[in-house]
Amino acid sequence: MTTQMATRLLDVRAVDAGYGASQVLFGMSIAVEAGRCATLLGRNGMGKSTTIKCVMGLLRPQRGEVHFNGRPMQGRPPYVLAKAGIGLVPEGRQVFPNLTVRENLVATAIPRRGAAAPWTLERVHRLFPRLAERGSNFGNQLSGGEQQMLAIGRALMTNPQLLILDEATEGLSPVIRQEIWAALAAIKSEGMAILIVDKNLAPLLGLADHHHIVEKGRVVWQGGSDALRADRGIWSRYLGA
Repeated sequence: MTTQMATRLLDVRAVDAGYGASQVLFGMSIAVEAGRCATLLGRNGMGKSTTIKCVMGLLRPQRGEVHFNGRPMQGRPPYVLAKAGIGLVPEGRQVFPNLTVRENLVATAIPRRGAAAPWTLERVHRLFPRLAERGSNFGNQLSGGEQQMLAIGRALMTNPQLLILDEATEGLSPVIRQEIWAALAAIKSEGMAILIVDKNLAPLLGLADHHHIVEKGRVVWQGGSDALRADRGIWSRYLGA
């Protein structure tokens, strides 16, 4: 095994997938290294969320492989991926509306043996003090920004090795977006791997180490932030920016 392969926490290899007769992914290949932040970028409908569904076991690939921590995971049910160490912040947040903020957080908590600094309720409250203030409120009583904080906190309570965010700041106010980006930077600084789907390119250039640009179900460009920042032609061609 090469050094590059050895450091890959998530390795999606040549995945084809779709819905019924409609194929969406055509040889999709992405990777996230341990302790690093990567992105999936592209216009709507290009296959980013479908890729995440394949990673999380929500959609079975027709072909290809999904490896996590060196183990094949394609076709495994979502709870196996969660137990393996992948935390998902889904598009639309999907908080439990009839549970309180505190109940949302503790309902999915997974203690991990040997974790140097495990995510606990108190630690999530330090990251997002607003969740402590709103602890007795139900999920459907929160603003969109508060629900996104809750969705991130809930994923962290599973003590994952990899945090995946599908549309990390979609529909949020600029102030709340800044809070989310600052929280993700803090999470990354502690060594957690992160995979982000989002349309706000500027903060991602400062946060992420590697970018994958997706067009019609395949990666058409990948590279670091400096290379992406320098090539505005890529922005206009694939991102509409």
